[in-house]
Amino acid sequence: MENKFLVSLIFSIVFNMTQAQNINKDLPYYEIPEAPENYSGGSVLSRMVDGLGFRYFWASEGLRTGDLAFRPSKEARTTGETIDHILGLSTVILNSALHKVNEGNDFNEMTFDEKRIRTLTNLKTASDIFRKNENLDDFKIVFKGKSGLRTYPLWNQINGPIADAIWHCGQVASFRRSSGNPINGKASVFLGKLRD
Repeated sequence: MENKFLVSLIFSIVFNMTQAQNINKDLPYYEIPEAPENYSGGSVLSRMVDGLGFRYFWASEGLRTGDLAFRPSKEARTTGETIDHILGLSTVILNSALHKVNEGNDFNEMTFDEKRIRTLTNLKTASDIFRKNENLDDFKIVFKGKSGLRTYPLWNQINGPIADAIWHCGQVASFRRSSGNPINGKASVFLGKLRD
């Protein structure tokens, strides 16, 4: 019995070390970018998106197939379905920054890695656009549906897609802990980087 425990412990340590070495530091939000020198509406909105990007990077880093299939109850989304939802929210955030209409998305043909990269890239692109703008009045959210266009002000971006995606990053972190693959404990959302 002790041998099985020891082998399991060694395997777990080696797996975690391998996972830590495989982190793609080239993707956006391995760390939060340096804070702007001045506060403005654009820099604050950008920083909110950066905080989301950092949380998503570490909540989604190293997810395994079993983690993606995990669901805490029959009524809940799987982790993979939650990842899809966050990708959709990141697309709404990006479309607002690009002044594009949201017309629906289909992510079914994408792999998890492709979804992760797209989400991180969407958030980084939107953050960069918001950071450079003083006047945020034009960054509306526009949805195209059967009854036509529905337009919402930027305020809805903050309490809608941004806050919702942060909420769901917390779910991914919780779900992966329940499926036996907890988030990297060195990721500090306060500091926006890995602790030493």
